[in-house]
Amino acid sequence: MTAASLSHRPIRLAVRAVIVQDDRLLLVNAWPDGKSDLLCAPGGGADSHAALPDNLARELHEETGLRISVGQICLVNEFHDPDRDFHQVDIYFWAQITAGEIDPAWKDPEAIVTDRIWVTKDEMRGLNVKPDSLIDIAFGPQDAPVFYDPLEPIVR
Repeated sequence: MTAASLSHRPIRLAVRAVIVQDDRLLLVNAWPDGKSDLLCAPGGGADSHAALPDNLARELHEETGLRISVGQICLVNEFHDPDRDFHQVDIYFWAQITAGEIDPAWKDPEAIVTDRIWVTKDEMRGLNVKPDSLIDIAFGPQDAPVFYDPLEPIVR
């Protein structure tokens, strides 16, 4: 299938939180029901007519039960499935927890996120995490310029 033969579904916009606490980054499973060992930063699809930080606060609460304050953008990542009509742009924001703790019994209403883990930089190196640039962003200076991670194929 070529790009020209695909229908033109709009690009999906998602928001994600980079939360580092005590030199550990919060990650969640990317696929439900153990379909993959892929981990990512928490967040999800942005709803129309809501600000991106508001979307992120909603998504993060749904997936983790945490309340956050949303800071500046630190990363823009895009990926696609070249075999089907899917293209997503993720906008990553620095965030801080303002209320709550990770509770293993928390239920994501969409039943996607079931695992929430805190990882060090060294631990992260041994995990299947996307995007590849997340480790450098999360454990780099928070005042670094926004990083753009170019289009890459989707990973499962």
